[in-house]
Amino acid sequence: MKIIDAHMHIVEHINGLGSKGELRALGKGKVAYASGDEFQMFPAELGDYGVTAEALIKIMDQYSIEKGVLLQGNYLGFQNLYTYEALLKYPNRFVGAATYDPFSRNKDKIIAHLFDELNFKIIKMEVSNGSGLMSNHDTIDLNGSLMHEVYQMANSKGLVFVIDIGRPRNDCWQIDNLVAAIKKYPNMSFVICHLLAPQLGHDVLLIESLKKLKLPNVYFDLASLNNNTKPENYPYPTALKYIKYAIDIIGSNHLMWGTDVPQALTKESYQNLINYINESNLFTTQEKENIFYNTANKIYFNNK
Repeated sequence: MKIIDAHMHIVEHINGLGSKGELRALGKGKVAYASGDEFQMFPAELGDYGVTAEALIKIMDQYSIEKGVLLQGNYLGFQNLYTYEALLKYPNRFVGAATYDPFSRNKDKIIAHLFDELNFKIIKMEVSNGSGLMSNHDTIDLNGSLMHEVYQMANSKGLVFVIDIGRPRNDCWQIDNLVAAIKKYPNMSFVICHLLAPQLGHDVLLIESLKKLKLPNVYFDLASLNNNTKPENYPYPTALKYIKYAIDIIGSNHLMWGTDVPQALTKESYQNLINYINESNLFTTQEKENIFYNTANKIYFNNK
């Protein structure tokens, strides 16, 4: 079976910013926020202060992953130019997203450089309370003027719009506002990260939200679904149940597998991130082929 990892990250130097302040690399994959909170960002064997494209390719080759999608993660710090270098070096293995802070005074120049000069075809916006736009800005309306400036720009340039709206019950998790916004851009593909990041006991909330987001131009990646349903362990029965809900409501052709590596590898093996879905008897062969390859190939790689 062919596989695309639709949610990966590389990092040259950790320079993140979140609700706990700036993030500093400590070495051996460990980091610390300005608040003093320390944690393992990625396994030490992947790098000391960063994770290269070569480190990801080594993992991909080990597990027969054909291609990967390099997304931006605010907790790592923006890695636009480092991602661009990886795309130039490995055009047959990666596509990548760029991002920017819409509060930047010189955003027009940033946009022109990223999407016109460097020709990025994907934009990733993280708006979460933990490490996205709402971690160090006031609450932003996902159907408000600031976000519509971003949507309109992306729509005019034919970009794929990837958005991480954080976790349920936080003020960043605005399903109704997001639905209203998406309906204004029917020709732009939207990918929502982490299948909306449901936690344990969110069955009804997830089902209702997926029904609202059942739109022809809306897709979801499944990255970190297993982590968001902790403390359950492999083979993650609740995560599998949530995927089954999504298949039944929106279809497997709107879902794509992803891992959120390298951080995901501090909590689970890459093999288990494949196997918990691939070895499940909840899904048909066609559904697995859509999830592991077909959807991501259509949305990301046919847009290069």
